[in-house]
Amino acid sequence: MKESSNPEMSAGRGPAFVHIDGISSDPKRSAGLQSISLKIRRGEILALLGPSGCGKSTLLRIIAGLDRQVAGDIQIEGQSISSLPPYRRPVNTMFQSYALFPNLTVAQNVAFGLEQDQLPKSVIEERVDHNLEIVGCTAIAQRKPGWISSELQQRVALARCLAKNPKLLLLDDPMAQLDRKLRADMQLEMAEIVRRVRTTCIVATHDQEEAMTMADRIALMRRGRIIQTGTPAEVYEFPNSAFSAEFLGTANLFSGTVSGSEEGVSIVDVPDLGYSLKVTAPEVPTEGMTVTVLVRPEKIELRAESSDDQYNSCQGVIADVAYTGANTNYHVRLNSGRKVVVRVDSGVQHRRLNLDLGAPVFVCWAASDGVVLNS
Repeated sequence: MKESSNPEMSAGRGPAFVHIDGISSDPKRSAGLQSISLKIRRGEILALLGPSGCGKSTLLRIIAGLDRQVAGDIQIEGQSISSLPPYRRPVNTMFQSYALFPNLTVAQNVAFGLEQDQLPKSVIEERVDHNLEIVGCTAIAQRKPGWISSELQQRVALARCLAKNPKLLLLDDPMAQLDRKLRADMQLEMAEIVRRVRTTCIVATHDQEEAMTMADRIALMRRGRIIQTGTPAEVYEFPNSAFSAEFLGTANLFSGTVSGSEEGVSIVDVPDLGYSLKVTAPEVPTEGMTVTVLVRPEKIELRAESSDDQYNSCQGVIADVAYTGANTNYHVRLNSGRKVVVRVDSGVQHRRLNLDLGAPVFVCWAASDGVVLNS
């Protein structure tokens, strides 16, 4: 079941460790946050996902105390931190620039915050060694940041954050400086490190793959608001709006009018298809209602012949082919002129059909593979 009945508030599946309650910001100074509320459980990795300018980084900066809210409160373990200066908050932030001191060694960078807290030398040395070991950087402890790769700089920045044992770790677009292959590797490793040290974490990103790989839950943001929360699977499989559907993955969206319903299955007449669709909906829309139906590309099957069902089966031709390795994306131009994207297993599909450009095909899917969107 998706967690979107109240998109402004999501309690996860456990007691709240971090409670962000009604946070709003000054729209003249930053992306205007509008009554942001979230509950995050202990040890959870939550991804703030959304396009540039939606307010992700602004929310992180407010939590860290670097920006001020005009309304709302932030609590960690039931204690408000909203009035505390940044250096007194049990929060540490890793910025996308990493912000390492170029004149200090790796070890000195990790030790810097601990020295500012005037911890005993023996405690500082122990924490530095321990956290460099966690991130796999023990061998470069005496190097300076300018002499190590972006990947290693990222690890060092993470070790510096973890060394202070924060109750809440904030990651602001942490993979921005890494190439695509390295990003994919580090997404998994960074999430594994954060879970291993049992730190509660909020990561802000515009990359849907990064959010879905790293996070236990996603909070999807748009124009200063949270519009949907849920696990990666929930938000992808059951988006609550066309924006959610299109931001997380490729979406085939069909707008039409409900012409009938029976036993949880609705019939939707779609003018730009020239066909009617059947879709299973938990909350059956009323007859005459205008709705949008989502069908993901991987839910659609390509066939040489039409299915036996008169619904959810449309004829067309292959207009474009995009081979991506394991999968192939077929753009099918239907008889109505509408294009539909179909994603199939490359090897399996090539053995079944001749799918050259211009080849005639039918696109088919089950009623249960469609999702009726709220907006």
